[in-house]
Amino acid sequence: MSILVVDVGTSGVRAAIVRPDATVVHVHHHPVLPTSPAPSLVEFDPLILAEAALDVARRALADGGPVDAVGIANQRASTIVWDRLTGQPVGPGIGWQDLRTVGECLLLQAQGIRVAPNASATKVAYLLGQTKEREHLAFGTVDSWIAWTLSGQTLHVTDATNAGVTGLRQADGKGWSEKVLAALDIPESILPTVVDSTGIVGLATALDGAPPIAGIAGDQQASLVGQACVEAGLAKITFGTGGMLDACTGADRPGFEYRGDGGCFPIVAWQAGGERVWGVEAMMLAAGTNVEWLRDDLGIIATAAESHDVASACAETGDVWYVPALLGLGTPYWDFGARGTLVGLTRGTGRPEVVRAVLEGVAQRGADLVDAAEADAAAAFPTIRVDGGMTANPTFLQALADACARPVEVAPVTEATTLGAAFLAGMAVGTWGGFADVAAAWRPSHTVEPSGPAKRDRWRDAVSRAERWYPELSALDF
Repeated sequence: MSILVVDVGTSGVRAAIVRPDATVVHVHHHPVLPTSPAPSLVEFDPLILAEAALDVARRALADGGPVDAVGIANQRASTIVWDRLTGQPVGPGIGWQDLRTVGECLLLQAQGIRVAPNASATKVAYLLGQTKEREHLAFGTVDSWIAWTLSGQTLHVTDATNAGVTGLRQADGKGWSEKVLAALDIPESILPTVVDSTGIVGLATALDGAPPIAGIAGDQQASLVGQACVEAGLAKITFGTGGMLDACTGADRPGFEYRGDGGCFPIVAWQAGGERVWGVEAMMLAAGTNVEWLRDDLGIIATAAESHDVASACAETGDVWYVPALLGLGTPYWDFGARGTLVGLTRGTGRPEVVRAVLEGVAQRGADLVDAAEADAAAAFPTIRVDGGMTANPTFLQALADACARPVEVAPVTEATTLGAAFLAGMAVGTWGGFADVAAAWRPSHTVEPSGPAKRDRWRDAVSRAERWYPELSALDF
């Protein structure tokens, strides 16, 4: 009973077949890069995205079909508005990184409404402002658009994990917020139906065999399930371009409405049988970006993989510290005016020390996320599970285990989102019996034990040098 997964990321669409033993096969990828027509604007073409999703899904099915169900995982909060009658989008899709509505978010704050500029809410209002026609319009995040596409333009749904990060839901996740909809003049008629993260919602009639669409989740929640963090007190970090920690906290919503004292946000981890399981989320704004900076801008390394080889040429940095704040600092600091900082340089500092400092700086930020999430979840995480491109780097993994002072379990696949979407869809059709089976399926590729000091006090000293470099940006709070 195999599952087809369509995983839509920020830079492309991937489809794969997941077998009942949780192996991932027949992977196909189609790049779909966003565009930036002006500073702070991030757009994409929804029609090209839909064509890419159909292309990779059909290729994966041709190699490994038939399948029993389809799972969808997706970049969250990216926003599409389209005409239900024609299927044509109203304007471009607006990516989650797009900052064109920062001013509107600040105006909402003055009304007592907290909405971050990366959420969907103000992006929907912007797109609605581009047209006078509203009668037949539909809004959706990327999961909605892909479900619409795969179902032959019949399904208009989103799951609870995606709905929860639109900025349009009530705090308890039980309905759309009338207050936010009214403030932004968004008619409820354009909103999708919110469905369970695991459960059959319709048929993928655009695919051979019309398998049921049975699992939907935002990428970070899919990764959480994919790494079997399905019990309270389990946490994962995905180290990609940025870094995202998600932890399962259980049936009760975290005890804060918008952001906790530790700097984390409450999230719906998944919804099954109409019941929500909650979690907390912490984020760093730049993770793998820092390695790309070494490679593409400084030319210190030729490939991302070389960062391990270069860093291995020295046993330690010689007390050189790097704060990876190229885009500011997220959890727990939330300082958009902080900037990347390299301190402690001496005449003896060389290429290996700088590269190692960058890897260790990202690892220390990972420990920041762990500390913050433990505080806001009121829990202690015995281990940290990790996936994402940076987890192929042994130097980084050891630095992370040391900074977190606990074992780091590395996912068996680089991108656990695919596994998570497969688990959610597979539970709906009997491939896996339930979340207990998902927990039992966890097989880390390896575990890295801490072997050195955490050096957290020295790290905090380095962070203090990076904070509030641009005070006017540091004053912003979303």
